[in-house]
Amino acid sequence: MADIRRDNRGEWFIDRIVTAHSLVLKTVGGDRAGEAAINRYLGNDHVDPATILAPAVARTRAAAEGRRVVVAQDTTEVSFAGRARRRKGLGPGGDGVSPGFFIHPQIAIDADAEAVLGIVGGEIWTREEGKAGDRRRRGSEDKESRRWLTGAEVAGDALEGAAQIIVIGDRESDIYGLFAGRPDNVELVVRAAQDRTLANGTGLKQADAGWEPLVGCLVAVAARPAGAKGGPQPARTARVEVRAGTIDVLRPRGRRANRLDPEQITLGLVVVSEIDAPAGVEPLLWRLSTTLPVATAEEALEIVRLYRLRWRIEEVFRVLKKDGLDLEASQVTEAERLFNLAAAGLVASVRILQLVDARNGSTRPASDVIDAAEIPMVAAIGAGLEGATRRQQNPWPQGSLAWLAWIVARLGGWNCYYREPGPKTMANGWRRLAERLACVATLHQAGLLKPVPS
Repeated sequence: MADIRRDNRGEWFIDRIVTAHSLVLKTVGGDRAGEAAINRYLGNDHVDPATILAPAVARTRAAAEGRRVVVAQDTTEVSFAGRARRRKGLGPGGDGVSPGFFIHPQIAIDADAEAVLGIVGGEIWTREEGKAGDRRRRGSEDKESRRWLTGAEVAGDALEGAAQIIVIGDRESDIYGLFAGRPDNVELVVRAAQDRTLANGTGLKQADAGWEPLVGCLVAVAARPAGAKGGPQPARTARVEVRAGTIDVLRPRGRRANRLDPEQITLGLVVVSEIDAPAGVEPLLWRLSTTLPVATAEEALEIVRLYRLRWRIEEVFRVLKKDGLDLEASQVTEAERLFNLAAAGLVASVRILQLVDARNGSTRPASDVIDAAEIPMVAAIGAGLEGATRRQQNPWPQGSLAWLAWIVARLGGWNCYYREPGPKTMANGWRRLAERLACVATLHQAGLLKPVPS
């Protein structure tokens, strides 16, 4: 059952994370009373990650209505290697030794505008001791890999009002059961990892051997950080050839097989291979399995474009972790509280990314970030920030996310004659907007707020 006071406390907490650009409770709370309030919230028996995510998911559902939506899903690890002291309730992380936990969210992206719409859902868990070792003996329902199909099911339910739902996954999501069990209203684009057996007796990695290139194009390749598989690699633009066709994939045999899955699935396959890669750089090679059509060059290029949007979830992780809110530095010790903190940080990370997007003129509505009922109050606040010249006036349509970002930046002290506002300016502006909204809401309820014309 919903609790308005608890939901308001959660919204206040997330606002404070955005403002402080931190997940350190002392910093987020602002004072001892604020820190104590956050600790009570994180430890509330009626608060869990699903409760914290629910308001953000509802906002995403409204934002996705009638739109083509890409849902990027991926898993990130939060490791406390070297900071294991006093941690309670955490199993082994990715290295099998250090305590840690995992976050697997689904992030909605406007397929056409390429703007982040919000959170669709997410799982947060820690491993039991020894669970990784007996992976092959567990049924498919018990394996962690079940999260990929669960994510597709969550997207299908949460975004049922969208015009189209396209779930994107990297190589880890290349699971036969995901294609076999996907909801009817969900399409898939997955980077192939397995050399699956095809009905014609060949393997997936040899499927394009006789295919002619449909088109050549340029693809932006994101930088690969130090410590990543294959080593660090700078960002670059790759010149590639694109091939595409249809394949008939056979159900895996042996222990990996689920006898309830169909024996054969027909998929589209798009192969993107780099030409003349720079010396010392691993050439780009993507094999993208999809349920979408790939008969023409335009359709194949669209698959490539949609897959590239997966990097938006990597941006969310970067904001959440060391390059942003630094979740790994948290002093919270108990697993349940850490999971709640991670969920709140995830919502805040998406909001920060949306505000950063909006600085460049996003056409998305402000209701992606704030409640629609607050827009008239924000308009009243924004009217007092404008000057007499065109340069001093908000150039964006009222109610758009770019319009909101301009107001937040001005409240943060941004001088519109100079360079774009930075993260600290946006954080300060968000805090001041929240403070003013609290005052304006009182006037609005009393009927003392004059309407601001559109």
